[in-house]
Amino acid sequence: MSHHLVVGAGGVGRSTTAALVAAGHTVTLASRSGRVTERPWQDAHRDAVEVVSADAADATRLASLARGAASIVNAVNPPSYLTWDTDWPPVAAAMLEAAESTGAGLVIIGNLYGYGRVEAPMTEEDPMRPAGHKGALRADMWTEALARHRAGRIRVTELRSSDYFGPGTTPRTSYLNDIVVDALLAGRTPFVPVGRADAPHSWTYVPDVGATAARIALEDADSVAWGRAWHVPTSAPRTFDEAAQDVARIAGVRARRVRVLPRPLGTAAGLVVPFMREVRETRHQFERPFVLDTTRTERTFGLAPTPWEDALAATVAARRA
Repeated sequence: MSHHLVVGAGGVGRSTTAALVAAGHTVTLASRSGRVTERPWQDAHRDAVEVVSADAADATRLASLARGAASIVNAVNPPSYLTWDTDWPPVAAAMLEAAESTGAGLVIIGNLYGYGRVEAPMTEEDPMRPAGHKGALRADMWTEALARHRAGRIRVTELRSSDYFGPGTTPRTSYLNDIVVDALLAGRTPFVPVGRADAPHSWTYVPDVGATAARIALEDADSVAWGRAWHVPTSAPRTFDEAAQDVARIAGVRARRVRVLPRPLGTAAGLVVPFMREVRETRHQFERPFVLDTTRTERTFGLAPTPWEDALAATVAARRA
């Protein structure tokens, strides 16, 4: 049995915690507020998790919590999409400092922004070619962490997944949950702010992120898991329209075609709506095929994505509840 520090109590942090304690380990789960209302581990593993309050940018606090831990899982999600440039650097620096001072392996929950505009399914070997400042920020975070790993100062890995869906996501973190599933369950037509309804897109199930993070956090110090990025096992891509049809069938509700805000209107809206201005950098992800290749992770660790139909059924049930 080993102990782990999970920082961030959103859907990924909670699913990682649940996977770790289900495997027989203990977890300190840290969030800014120290309050976690959804606790999927509560019935079977109540005493295996300690929930605490911590500022993710406070390296001293993180180091004290990580003392004796086998890993630190950085599952932080800054509260505002508009302030990444100021929110992320101190958090990233604190995580690196805490990992270096305690010897805990650092598992970073990353994303795909660093790859930029892609023309083929993404693999972990693809270069970082960010299309804007958010992608550059995430790429720089990984570059610095990897440099410290190669210098022997820390052990680090980064897990990358596509847009989340599934039970336990926090508000405004899942296009599929917040816009498609919720609209259909409410009898409304889904309306997305960017993209094309017919562009193939990978969707990553949040419990699969947690399962992968836990699997790698438990790897030995000399494992191939460290010092490289891994793609979280993800089902075959589905377009917005295909996903909406699947949700309607599983939920037993009327099927509706997804509507998309025309691109020129989205560009114009960015002049007055800060969020629409910020999503310009990533709208290419929804306007052309955006497909994640997870073969290497699946083969290396013997993992597989939760079947699409099962994942959607669990998501529908959770949103109804």
